[in-house]
Amino acid sequence: MSQEQLKAFFELVAVIPAEYTAFIRGEPVPLLKLMFAPFASMFLHGGWMHLFGNMWFLYLFGDNVEDAMGHFRFLLFYLLSGLAATFAHVAVNPLSPIPIVGASGAISGVVGAYFVMFPTARVLTLVPVFFFVDIVVLPALVFIGLWFLFQFWSGVLSLAVQHMGGVAWWAHIGGFIAGIVLAPIMRERRRPTRYRIRIYRHW
Repeated sequence: MSQEQLKAFFELVAVIPAEYTAFIRGEPVPLLKLMFAPFASMFLHGGWMHLFGNMWFLYLFGDNVEDAMGHFRFLLFYLLSGLAATFAHVAVNPLSPIPIVGASGAISGVVGAYFVMFPTARVLTLVPVFFFVDIVVLPALVFIGLWFLFQFWSGVLSLAVQHMGGVAWWAHIGGFIAGIVLAPIMRERRRPTRYRIRIYRHW
C-alpha cells in the first residue's frame, strides 16, 4: 500500500478531530464513522516501528495490570482508556483535519493503572550515554512520573504548533489520567499480584 493509499484509508476510518466538531460549524456530521472510528484508531498504526513501540510498552506494563483486573475487565479498561485518550486529543485539537491512529492512548491508560497498582515495582532502564549504555533501576513511581512529565511538557509545547502531524501527546495524557481513575474501580478484590522487574530500553 502506497503512502497516498494509506493516508486515504486513515482518513476514511480513523478519528479526525474536526469531524467531531463539525456540527458546531453547521457542517455535515458522519454519524456512523464517528461511532466506529475511535475503536478503529486504537488498532491502526502508521508503521512497524509505531506498532513495535506500542507493543513493547504494553508488554512491559500490561501483564500485571491484566492479572490484577482479570481478562474481561482489562479489555473493558483498555477500551475505555483508549476512548478517553481519543476525546482528550479531540478536545485539545478540535479543528485538526489530521487522522489519529495508534494504541498509545489506551496503553497510556495501562501505564497509569500500573502507576497506581505497583508504585514500588522496579523498572530496569537502559539509558544511552554517548557510546555506552548505563543501567539504572528506578521505582515505577519515579520512572512513570518522569514519563508523564515528559508527555505533559511535550503536550504544552505542541499547543503552539496546531494542525501539524506528529505525536498525539494529549491522547497520552488523557489515557494516563483515565488509567489512574479507572484502575481502583476495575481491579479485582483479591490478593496482590506478583510482578517482575520491568526492562525499559530508552533509545
